[in-house]
Amino acid sequence: MKHISTSGSENFRAIGARPLVAGWLLVVAVIVGAMVLLGGATRLTHSGLSMVQWQPLMGILPPLNEIAWGQVFDLYKEYPEYQKINRGMTLDEFKSIFYFEYAHRLLGRTVGLVFALPFFWFLVTGRLERRRRLPLAGLLLLGGLQGLIGWWMVKSGLVDHPDVSQYRLAAHLGLAFAILAGLIWLALDLSTKPARGQPAVGCHLAGLLVVIVFMQVLSGALVAGLDGGLVYNSFPMMNEYWLPPELSTLRPTWRNLFENPVTAQFDHRVGAYLCTALVAGLWWRLWQAATGAAVRPSVRLALYLTTAALVLQLALGIATLLWGVPVPLAVLHQGGALSLFSASLLLAHRLR
Repeated sequence: MKHISTSGSENFRAIGARPLVAGWLLVVAVIVGAMVLLGGATRLTHSGLSMVQWQPLMGILPPLNEIAWGQVFDLYKEYPEYQKINRGMTLDEFKSIFYFEYAHRLLGRTVGLVFALPFFWFLVTGRLERRRRLPLAGLLLLGGLQGLIGWWMVKSGLVDHPDVSQYRLAAHLGLAFAILAGLIWLALDLSTKPARGQPAVGCHLAGLLVVIVFMQVLSGALVAGLDGGLVYNSFPMMNEYWLPPELSTLRPTWRNLFENPVTAQFDHRVGAYLCTALVAGLWWRLWQAATGAAVRPSVRLALYLTTAALVLQLALGIATLLWGVPVPLAVLHQGGALSLFSASLLLAHRLR
């Protein structure tokens, strides 16, 4: 009887802590989103290769005096980005790019602590339901892996060609969005009650939308890694072409999907059209459902948010392209991807 009572008490404590755990996960999700935006700014300002060493424990503080700054700058001078692109850069100019990458790494450490410390506290105090423990531990491991992948990405630019691999950039950004998806989905599970007996109209379309938006994120990483936003700065056509002649110039042909900047931009455009078609399809399916059964207000709100995020993201993407990828617009476009992905997750969860 004592064992049953203790188990029941722990279960009651974990259920009562659901709002607190959900709030914590959403806070972490917001910081992850900020991390993605800062990473985008770091990439766009060509700051990511300014820190040529990975010091996960000792690299918390920046250089604190001119001697230390000189040592860090001398290290940077040994690598191709300085020798081939930034030769003659002053120390003050170096500091301006260094601080972007330093802030990005510092925020990564911060998000790790903001996740890990409450997680272990919730775990030790019995405020996590058993079925939540493994997914949350998995997210913690993915966060650690993300740090390793980030350094793996940076290393690809510390070679003869001073630019990071678009493959590794896509892996780094994709894992960030996967972690974000886990955080949001678990928070929604903890903070909402399942709607019994409601028709799952549009559920598969909403799930497909999440997948396509995620693929768009990976496609955008390829565009960024290949500087594909700097070719064909026109819309809706690519100059006078719907199908530009450079789409399949590389051999073997499959390389064009991942290594041809024109093909990368073309694929990113096609993905935007697919997202638009899926959102239109969801409106149609839910409009049909509304004639025979009530569509929950929470579903309608999620669809409104998804549509608004899509329209904003399309506008930002077109403006970024037409104006030659200015840094502020490009960062906002990455923020639009975060908003659209989050809204589509909310819609999929509501329709589940």
